[in-house]
Amino acid sequence: MKYIFILFILLLSSTTVFSQDSNTNVLGVIINGSNNEPLEGVNIVNINQVKGSTTNSKGEFEISAKANDTLHLSYLGFKSIKVKVTNDWIKFGSSTIELTELALALEEVVINQFRLTGYLAVDIKQVPINNNYQYSISGLQNGYEAGRGTYSVNKILSSIFNPADFLYNIFGKKPQEMKKLKQMKQDDEIRNLLASRFDREMLTVLLQVDRIDLDEIVRQCNYSKDFINSANDLQILDAISGCYEEYKVLSRGRKKI
Repeated sequence: MKYIFILFILLLSSTTVFSQDSNTNVLGVIINGSNNEPLEGVNIVNINQVKGSTTNSKGEFEISAKANDTLHLSYLGFKSIKVKVTNDWIKFGSSTIELTELALALEEVVINQFRLTGYLAVDIKQVPINNNYQYSISGLQNGYEAGRGTYSVNKILSSIFNPADFLYNIFGKKPQEMKKLKQMKQDDEIRNLLASRFDREMLTVLLQVDRIDLDEIVRQCNYSKDFINSANDLQILDAISGCYEEYKVLSRGRKKI
């Protein structure tokens, strides 16, 4: 009888541990900390599992998570925060989370008006021209967008011999980050969130790099400054992912990464 009781305790403990490690859906409500009003459209990302969600009109959300996962919450005009998923949260259901509003100061905007003369040959010279060049390499689906002038030729030539080593140097020793990169491309919710953002915040959080390194990665992949400044977060994600895939194509025959 004693042995049966011990066996029962072990089975119960194993079940408890398994339930803590397995995924479940956590519920929550996000409100404005200053007036307790629900916030609609808040972006929620599970950093560990690379899953995304948004709040509805009542501030409610549901996302796949397990104990000790970290959720990143971000909303325009509010301070972004990270929240740890606990066993109590999973056990007792929905949790209310407050976001703090940021004080935004608008900088002075200077608008330069074109002074048109009516003569096409003169007026056309006032229109800024994008002199970026796109190069393609046989065997690759995507092209390389280089900078301005003759320097662009040097950039594309160097990319043939060293296409994305900078990218690999950052992520090569962090296979988990490269795994996240692939997961981000496959999750429709994440892609929808990134398509509407231009602040790079979600990318830097998920990939564990700062904004400067992120821009440098894209630049080293031979994308122009204009592209970096104007692209949304989804385009930046696709650029980085495409660059890494091209690196693997061009590095065939070298040591597998």
